[in-house]
Order: sequence, then C-alpha cells, then structure tokens
Amino acid sequence: MNKIEKQKEHFNNIAQKYFKQRQSKTHLLIKKLMWHHFFKDKTYLKIDNQTVLEPMCGYCEGKKIIEDHLGIKIIYEGFDYSDIMVDLAKSNDSGLNVYKMDVAKFQTDKKYDIVIIIGGLHHVPNYSEQAVKMVNNILKKDGYFICLEPTHNNLLFRKIRELIYKKNMLFDENTERAFELKKLNTIFLSNNFEIVDQIYPGLSSYVLFYNPDAFPFLNFKGKFLVRILFDLDKLFFKNFIGKFFSFLSQH
Repeated sequence: MNKIEKQKEHFNNIAQKYFKQRQSKTHLLIKKLMWHHFFKDKTYLKIDNQTVLEPMCGYCEGKKIIEDHLGIKIIYEGFDYSDIMVDLAKSNDSGLNVYKMDVAKFQTDKKYDIVIIIGGLHHVPNYSEQAVKMVNNILKKDGYFICLEPTHNNLLFRKIRELIYKKNMLFDENTERAFELKKLNTIFLSNNFEIVDQIYPGLSSYVLFYNPDAFPFLNFKGKFLVRILFDLDKLFFKNFIGKFFSFLSQH
C-alpha cells in the first residue's frame, strides 16, 4: 500500500469524527475571523461566476469560504480521495459537483480562475510539489491559488507538531507532515507562482480554537475569548514575530 492509499484509509477511518469536531461554535468563529481578515483587501477577486476547483476538498469548506467572504456566486468543482468525505459533502448539498479522485492522478483540460487548497498538501507531502505543479498548469493566466497549510519556522514547534502526530489517533505520523515555511514557499516559487500575500495566523487563537482534535485540552469555550485573542494575534500576522511563532501560513 503506497502512502496516498494509506492516508486515504486513515482519513476514511477518522472522517466522521473530524467533521463533527469542526462544527463547534468556537472553531467556526475562528475560521470565520481568519478568512474574513484574509479576504478583506482582495476586492479584485469579487467577480461572479468564476470557476473554482478545490482539490483534496474534504467536506467542501472552500466553496462556502469563498462565497461567504467574497460575496460572489461561483462555478464550483471539488474532489477528494476519501469516499466518506465525498459522500458527506454530497449529503449536505446534493447539487455539489464533487467526486472521488486522487490528487496525484488528477488530469484535466479545463482552466480555472481560482484553485483553493485548505490543509491538503501536508496530507500528501511526498506529492506536494507534483500537486502544486498541477495547480499551476490548470490555472488561467490571471488565476489565483489560495492555500492554507500547517507550517513551522522553528525547531521547537516542529517537534511539538511531530509529537502530536505521533500521539493523537486523528493523525498518521507516517503519511502526513507539516512544512517548514521556507520549503513550502520554495515549492510555490519553483513552480512559477508569485506570493502575492502571505500571513501567519497560526498563533494563540488558532492553537486554542482551530484544532479541537490536535489540542483537545486547550479547546476552551467562549466566543469573547476567541475575538480578544484574534485581535491580539492580528498585530503579528505579517511580521517576523508572527512568522517565527505561527503554526500556520495562509497564502
């Protein structure tokens, strides 16, 4: 069994729990705040009927994120290697154009205005450069690649994440691996992408509220605390302090 097949089997086993844990009010709020902040200055993306592809789509949250935060109608297509995630997405919206596909085997003659990947590349680290190259090939000349991935920029945080992957059953330490930020950026740049905007939102509010499965003992309740910590974190989203301490990068 290759690593993608092993990751697929693992994700099918945890898919229902993964989805359920990401329906908490605090998780949904921190996600809303993060994407609102990211899109607030991107008025150039507010064009109706753009074609959007979401590889490794999970339960298709990319569609909702783009529509909600840009306020536009899109022509959406998504795929995932998890049978259960595809079925779950269709059960929530029977009209979705979503299907089962392995990102390492995906081919198309279509060209898209936007490709969005939310935490997908680190599930296929050995194929991440191949996936990014594929994205470049299927984007229109003036298209945009939106990407959110777990990253680290110091040795301590890398070790913390590796320990979580090893100890927590919702992760498979043998097939998924977060990126060193410099390495992820190198993958983008070597595949002819320009980094238009990059922020580092993986700070205190992210650690406490975004990952109820990774840090269950830190998943405190209370929307007020989410907003307070997020407002403090915003001060560091684009500087060297945020870059050094962030567990996440948003492009």
